[in-house]
Amino acid sequence: MNFMNKVVWITGASSGIGKSLALELSKQETRLILSSRNETALLKVKNECENPEYVKIIPLDLEDYTHFNLKVTEALNLFGSIDVLINNAGISQRSFVKDTLITVDKRIMDINYLGTIALTKALLPYFITKNSGHFVVITSIVGKIGTPLRSSYAASKHALHGFFDSLRAEVYTNNIKVTLACPGFVQTNVSLNALTGNGSAQNKMDNATKNGLTSSAFSKLLIKAIEQEKQEVYIGGFKEKLAVYVKRFFPKLLSKMIRKLAVT
Repeated sequence: MNFMNKVVWITGASSGIGKSLALELSKQETRLILSSRNETALLKVKNECENPEYVKIIPLDLEDYTHFNLKVTEALNLFGSIDVLINNAGISQRSFVKDTLITVDKRIMDINYLGTIALTKALLPYFITKNSGHFVVITSIVGKIGTPLRSSYAASKHALHGFFDSLRAEVYTNNIKVTLACPGFVQTNVSLNALTGNGSAQNKMDNATKNGLTSSAFSKLLIKAIEQEKQEVYIGGFKEKLAVYVKRFFPKLLSKMIRKLAVT
């Protein structure tokens, strides 16, 4: 895939990975649609892009997912088409199961899972009619491996893998691609905004997040994976990627390692 003149819709584009993807793709003269809850921050990202005249904004809250058909119509009217949807928006968690209110579990699932698949389902009929399209989903290494303090977050990301693996099989004959991207630790505000057991934000940067890949480095690697139409890609440090394979071939060993490590 060559991104020049393609139309790419990015959710969670006001900061972190979403912002970095927008900045990188703008260098290729990609037509961009940027979405998040924070319209002011989106305008700042637009102005930082190399070709801001090719950047449009649609405010969108994944938690309010009952009207996404209207959002898709709005998005299609901006450039007349959409080639790629990058489902990036989401929220994380830092709390033990025993301390987490069920309302927090529900909110994480509403945002990370239901909001993401609702937007995907709203756009899917257009991709089928067009007989082409590409869904890119930012999940997590935790979407493959459950770790302490992230039970609901891990569940929401595991759910995305199940849904999009099924979708990929269903739409293969429609020439629609699905890429699941699993970040390890990336330097974003994800841990600052992560929900604690009572639903409040953690407001603290995890050491592992602070020492992770830059969002710019992650975005460059992800763009290559999209261009190569990879089905699933793990982007992170050596230990995070290694854990996926240890889980696959030596699950008991990984369980022992996770119990011994403080994953923060």
